[in-house]
Amino acid sequence: MPPESNAAVAQGAALRKPAQLALGLVLLAAAGAFALTMGVRQTMGLFLSSLNTSTGLGIGSISLAFAFGQLWWGLTQPFAGAVADRIGTGRVIFMGVLLVALGTIITPLMSSTAGLIFAIGVLAAGGAGMAGPSVLMAATTRLVPPQRRGLATGVVNAGGSFGQFAMAPIAIGLISATGWANAMQWLGVLVLLALPAAWVLKGNSAHLAASSAAAGARPLSAREAVAQALANPSYRLLSLGFFVCGFHVAFLATHLPGVVAACGLSPQIGAWSLAMIGLFNIVGSLAMGWAVGRWRMKSLLALVYATRGIAVLVFLLAPKTPVVMLVFAAVMGVTFLSTVPPTAGLVAKFFGPANMAMLFGIVMLAHQVGGFLGAWLGGRVFEATGSYDWVWYIDILLAAGAALVNLPIREQAPKPAAAAA
Repeated sequence: MPPESNAAVAQGAALRKPAQLALGLVLLAAAGAFALTMGVRQTMGLFLSSLNTSTGLGIGSISLAFAFGQLWWGLTQPFAGAVADRIGTGRVIFMGVLLVALGTIITPLMSSTAGLIFAIGVLAAGGAGMAGPSVLMAATTRLVPPQRRGLATGVVNAGGSFGQFAMAPIAIGLISATGWANAMQWLGVLVLLALPAAWVLKGNSAHLAASSAAAGARPLSAREAVAQALANPSYRLLSLGFFVCGFHVAFLATHLPGVVAACGLSPQIGAWSLAMIGLFNIVGSLAMGWAVGRWRMKSLLALVYATRGIAVLVFLLAPKTPVVMLVFAAVMGVTFLSTVPPTAGLVAKFFGPANMAMLFGIVMLAHQVGGFLGAWLGGRVFEATGSYDWVWYIDILLAAGAALVNLPIREQAPKPAAAAA
């Protein structure tokens, strides 16, 4: 090989190394922030019984606070996404992390339903929405090359799963060592480790709008982008399927320890079931991040929803032993948040990355409306019947419906807006 060729190869390798380091830092920041905020939120179900004993409010009232948190987490994301798209991701993440910490730390001090709604539902859940998947996925989409976006979103999603896997044993250990109230407050302090991500992921999508303008396409305002999205039938079908995902995920996150207790199993099985969901969701998220570049995303979503329904049906028919519970949690883990990479990928494919945080935030809002119903209905049904069976029956029907509504989705690239005269 001529000396000039060797020099070119060496120069190319030298240029690629900083780019790879920058990509790794972006993924570490986004996945790490999601791990901490998601990990803390998803372990709150471990404290439900202690909160009930301490406050005497009843499972239904406490479930309402958790359910409101699911809804508020979704409501904050379109607005947080719009701010991040235009003002900057770093500021939004920084404020969100602080609110998660504050809400988690003051929750043990609350003794009323309104107080729990404020701490869990407004502060902690709202902060987690600001530092949540719509902002983190959009920042990742903006900062990584297009050919790596599918895998990158899978890695970020896996970060949230790892947080759940790691936080559940940590939480149960802290509860045993320090009591439930101190344990919850220590989790609030722990989430502050996500603050450096605000610096790594800083920036907005202004350069994307500038690129569109340079290419002859007029950048869309936030109102125009939302109107265009809501007029797209595929976007509406995608949101409807994600509503079902929210119902399923929130019910499991809030009530799985209660399901375990209702089956006569120990609280440790409840904690390890949540951890198994987190661990196997890492597998599901990474596998889905790899798969979105190879198969149609709508087909992958239909497969995930159908798998959930079948798994719940088998669980209802099986004996409720520790092994069955942990295997069920593992299967649920594979499907738990593996819907996020193809859903985010379809939003980016429909409309491009310029308004990604806001438009994916709207889809997340649909997810969290389902989450509100899953968390709230689980508590109400258990109080009324002494069992979670009817919630599982509803979950099976919804999973079948979600699998079907994703099939008519049309995957297509965004059409650029006409240039302004």
